[in-house]
Amino acid sequence: MPRIRQLPVELVNQIAAGEVIERPASVVKELVENSLDAGAQRIEVDIEEGGARLIRVRDDGGGIGAEDLNLAISAHATSKIASFDDLERVATLGFRGEALPSIASISRFALTSRPAEQAHAMRVEVDGGKPQAPRPAQHPTGTTIEVRDLFYNVPARRKFLRAERTEFGRIDELIASLALVHTGVEFRLSNNGKPVRLLRAAADAATIAGRVGDLLGEEFLQQSLRIEHAAAGLRLSGWVGLPTASRAQADQQYFYVNGRLVRDKVVAHAVRQAYADVLFHGRHPAFVLFLELDPLGVDVNVHPAKQEVRFREARLVHDFLYRTLNDALAETRAGTAPALAAAPLAQPASANAYGFGNWRGQSSLGLGTREPLADYAALLGGTPAQATALPLRHEVDNAAFSASLAAAESGEAAPPLGYALAQLHGIYVLAQNVHGLVLVDMHAAHERITYERLKTAQAGQGIRSQLLLVPLSISLSEREAACVEDQAPRFAELGFELQRSGPQSVVVKRLPTLLDGADAAQLVRDVIADLRTQGDSQRIEQAGNDVLATMACHGSVRANRRLSLPEMNALLRDMEATERSAQCNHGRPTWVQLSINELDRLFLRGR
Repeated sequence: MPRIRQLPVELVNQIAAGEVIERPASVVKELVENSLDAGAQRIEVDIEEGGARLIRVRDDGGGIGAEDLNLAISAHATSKIASFDDLERVATLGFRGEALPSIASISRFALTSRPAEQAHAMRVEVDGGKPQAPRPAQHPTGTTIEVRDLFYNVPARRKFLRAERTEFGRIDELIASLALVHTGVEFRLSNNGKPVRLLRAAADAATIAGRVGDLLGEEFLQQSLRIEHAAAGLRLSGWVGLPTASRAQADQQYFYVNGRLVRDKVVAHAVRQAYADVLFHGRHPAFVLFLELDPLGVDVNVHPAKQEVRFREARLVHDFLYRTLNDALAETRAGTAPALAAAPLAQPASANAYGFGNWRGQSSLGLGTREPLADYAALLGGTPAQATALPLRHEVDNAAFSASLAAAESGEAAPPLGYALAQLHGIYVLAQNVHGLVLVDMHAAHERITYERLKTAQAGQGIRSQLLLVPLSISLSEREAACVEDQAPRFAELGFELQRSGPQSVVVKRLPTLLDGADAAQLVRDVIADLRTQGDSQRIEQAGNDVLATMACHGSVRANRRLSLPEMNALLRDMEATERSAQCNHGRPTWVQLSINELDRLFLRGR
């Protein structure tokens, strides 16, 4: 039998490197996070050949004293924790003390640093894990680390590097993700000697939002909701994208816990549930969210690269995130989208600027003694004689139409979606508001209104259940059966009556009435999985909502249903009062706004 022996330090560091250093971006992450922990206000990152040739990170942080230089490149040496209590309250990004020796073991490494109180800097070089004696150097207060020829002594790892452009793209994305949360720090990034990013430090809400816009695009800001909520010792802030601004990929999802970017199943589930009612199938929401809580409430020491965390009260965190985001998305009523404020009403330069006489911006309604139908036709670009030839419904009461038109003229007093003008091809409602033209998909809008009313009615009644004539037996694993036994009160709240009938089986005696005909066995297994992984489940509610959504779809106005003007206006008012009415149950938009400026551009007015 082979003798047990201690591994050489160089091999230990290379094994550690295999855990935390996957590619050049991993090196940049460790080094930049160290700079942030050192209190840097300015960080410069220089990259050559995607990081394979050179990674240089320079900061103006606190620096490392000459007496600690050799310790800094020793395994598991750190200034960030000294006891188990410190480990339970980690407030820094790095704390394990394996990053620098791991990086130095697979590269040609150099560290130059100077604290403010030190007369000059000191530099130490390491080649393949073998350090040289420190020597004096010139350097301002702060630290510079150079990593050259990454993986030069581990050729198998070097072969796994992707194209230079791909590797640099990962580094750029990493810097962006750090810049989103560390807004008070200036970041500079260059590639092969050319500047790529310059992100000035942001000090107030406007400049912070400006940085978010620089990194994710102005459209993200325009199509997102600002979140700021605190409860139960938790605080959530940031931006959540509107459902109608969803993406094909999950490429704009940034979630930070106490300043650390993480990927977490509890968080992912809560976000997915919050968007479940408003997101189109196969689409992904965009968000930048910051969760703050007591460091004692989260364990960050569960992943070598510190990309995962474990919450001590997972259910509390899950419910807080879900309810905060769900409540925010519930306010996406039609007429309240952020885009509305981005396009102010452009008043015409003269009374006849749009060809409608005193149509808008005047004290008089400008209708004179003409028939309302004449103004109706003029608005649509025709003549009174041609009006009844338009594919719109005109056989409406003239008095009702005049009242709607007069209300549209009132401007400031007009509701968000304005007042109905006509119906197009039995599908769309056309309305005028203070911003311009509103188009409404009447079936999609009515479907959401009906669905929300059904949900409200169902919530008022609670989850009703029905006794099965023949109890249903379900085979489970022993662990799943034990979960059913332990969580019996929770299942009862969800409308189930379950009884353990054996080591690996349970009997279903009652089911939620709304789910009659559903696959009860699969539903029970899914609920058990949810309860075991995140401590709660919305499976029953979600399955019930699917039934209500189907009912709402069948109970809503269909295409080619001819609506009167009062009916159209009633639909608009219901949309304004209904939660989530900006999109239908399937995530499609229910309305769009065309501002006067946009209409002018379409017709090349003013050119």
